[in-house]
Amino acid sequence: MSEASPLGKRAGAILPALACALLLNGLLSAENVWPTLLLKPDARLAPEFVLLWSGLLVGYTWRGLPGRRTLNLLAAAYLLLALGRYLDVSVPALFGRPVNLYWDGLQLPRFISVVSQALPGWGLIALAVLAALITYGLFRLFRSAIARLAHDALPWAAGTPAIWLVTALALATVLANLAGVKATWPVISKPITPTYVRQAALLASAWLPGGIDRVLPPSPAFDGGLGALQGASVKLMFLESYGAVVYDDAEIAAAIGPAHRRFEEAISATGRQVASAFYRSPTFAGASDLAHLSLLSGIDLSNPLRHDVLLTSERPTLISHFRRHGYEVIGLYPALSWPWPERRYYGFDQFHDGPALRYQGPKIGLWWIPDQYSIARTEQERLARGAGRPHLLIFPTINTHVPFRPIPPYQADWERILTPRPFDDEPLSAALADEADWTELREPYARAVSYTFEWLKGYLEQPWLGDDLLILIGDHQPLSGVSRPGASWDVPVHVITRDTALLDRFIAEGFKRGMEPERVSQGGMHKLTRHLLRAFDASPGPPPSPRAGSG
Repeated sequence: MSEASPLGKRAGAILPALACALLLNGLLSAENVWPTLLLKPDARLAPEFVLLWSGLLVGYTWRGLPGRRTLNLLAAAYLLLALGRYLDVSVPALFGRPVNLYWDGLQLPRFISVVSQALPGWGLIALAVLAALITYGLFRLFRSAIARLAHDALPWAAGTPAIWLVTALALATVLANLAGVKATWPVISKPITPTYVRQAALLASAWLPGGIDRVLPPSPAFDGGLGALQGASVKLMFLESYGAVVYDDAEIAAAIGPAHRRFEEAISATGRQVASAFYRSPTFAGASDLAHLSLLSGIDLSNPLRHDVLLTSERPTLISHFRRHGYEVIGLYPALSWPWPERRYYGFDQFHDGPALRYQGPKIGLWWIPDQYSIARTEQERLARGAGRPHLLIFPTINTHVPFRPIPPYQADWERILTPRPFDDEPLSAALADEADWTELREPYARAVSYTFEWLKGYLEQPWLGDDLLILIGDHQPLSGVSRPGASWDVPVHVITRDTALLDRFIAEGFKRGMEPERVSQGGMHKLTRHLLRAFDASPGPPPSPRAGSG
């Protein structure tokens, strides 16, 4: 029997090492199979695997093969990276938000408590043993794969110039990816290490003495009153993707203009007045939470880390300010259909997410609950509780969310919108036939915004609103497919009231009468918080002079 050729021996060693390399890379570049907890492979290079291979190659030429302790450390680190990758792609797919070790970690004891109640004692022990065995099994898998990669591939690779060249190119591509070069995205997967760095910074800020104050700038004083409201309730609505493009872009402005004019006519017909201004959003085309909490807290959250750290703090907000003055605070978040533990920070007295609204009508599009229904259901339930203290309503709308269609029909009968059959067949069929087209977004965007102002016009005409103050705030500009590259980050804000003296206080803060703001930004969204606080406060002394503090 003849001996295997040198080429055959080399292939017999290299092929298993290549399989280990594919396994190690695949576990750090895998993507989620939505809407499950499963993963699917991704052909892109994982940055951390490239760094591992580069380190092994350089380390071999310097000190030889890695020892047992080094292999153990590398396997443990790889296990953490693989777990991080799994959470990083699975949590957003299932819950619509990034992983947050602070808030998700707080839910772990509750989850264990619920599971332990449903299992007998032996079952809980068996579950713990199984988790330990899986963890240890993965550790052994990673250690064996790294050891095989090192022992079988490094001696050959270190003496092969082509391997050094390929490794250098891969490493340079990874470094370009980390620097934000978009051309590398098709070949390099999202790195996991920044997620751990971000989570470590978040936990350190939350738990180390003084960490929160090192990350967050000072909050507004929140020490004034609400006397200028004279007991009126406040409806604070964040209009999804309602940005300055509705005025700055001539084509979109022309399409939305009639809806704006009809809405302004309804304002006048119902005995109200409106004043408007531009403010700069801390985000663009997404991450609406940054805009919502920037306004509620009065803190510039253009750095997302500030947002996450703020949620771990006890900083005051408009919500706590209104509650301290006897207001009931209602949170209306129809986009949420999953647990949102972070809402504990907000401190709502009443909270309505998607399931709580009990919508029984037809699902229309990705954001299938009509905003008209959401506000009507919330008003119905509030009135059913009986007249009580004034309230602050926080309502981020959803029907102007990308892809902007299909759009629900407007239902002029506000009682019918609450029934299981809220629409006639013809307008419903027309709406459902208007399928999303991700290549054409501008025209449906204009129609979605027009729909929003159509139901807002109908809302003004309902008796529910009474003398309440209505504040409409754009959360951010629509994505650049609508707003075009280079668009500003400004968003319109409209204040609508029957109280002329209150409106004058907003005009003193830089607002302009009418639906069209003066085309100058009054500052970041967090500046609007300070302007609201001054406008609401009727402490002795004249209101601020025009544009005071609007920088």
